Amino acid sequence: MMPFTARTAYRVRQGVQALSAFARSPDYALAERYLSPRLLDLFRTMRRNEQLHSLNVLRALLRDGATPPALGVAALLHDCGKTRYPLAVWQKTFAVIVRAFRPRLFQRLSDGDPRHPVIRPFVVYVHHPDWSADMMQAAGADPDAVWLAAHHQENRTGWQNHELFPLLERLQQADDTN
Repeated sequence: MMPFTARTAYRVRQGVQALSAFARSPDYALAERYLSPRLLDLFRTMRRNEQLHSLNVLRALLRDGATPPALGVAALLHDCGKTRYPLAVWQKTFAVIVRAFRPRLFQRLSDGDPRHPVIRPFVVYVHHPDWSADMMQAAGADPDAVWLAAHHQENRTGWQNHELFPLLERLQQADDTN
């Protein structure tokens, strides 16, 4: 994972890119190569900027080498849990900044009810990987893709002995740079 300052700058830059998402169309043909019809429906529920981000994550993985189907699915759907409680770009950016500079406050705020508008960005930031995994599983995703999405935001060093560690490492790196 990136250091706090680099990660914060990256997230702010990602927010700026999200503001221009309305002008770009997602490459649904690329998504269809990895997603079943039910999973593609799930992908289409995501906001355009999240779809574009996920497609960029997949493209980074494809540039990096062979991309197993489960990794491609995880790349496209790792953030689909954010659809449960959609956030504005400023809310996402605010959560990242608080996480970087006030981690204990961030942690306290992330344990609340996502229906509360003030703490929603913190709760979504922390819990969307589990929500994504649940939604993917319900839509029939491969268990490996579900596992990768569930763990895409965790400290990967805790999973070094897991058989999917090399794929998790690739997913996190592609996610962090896109």
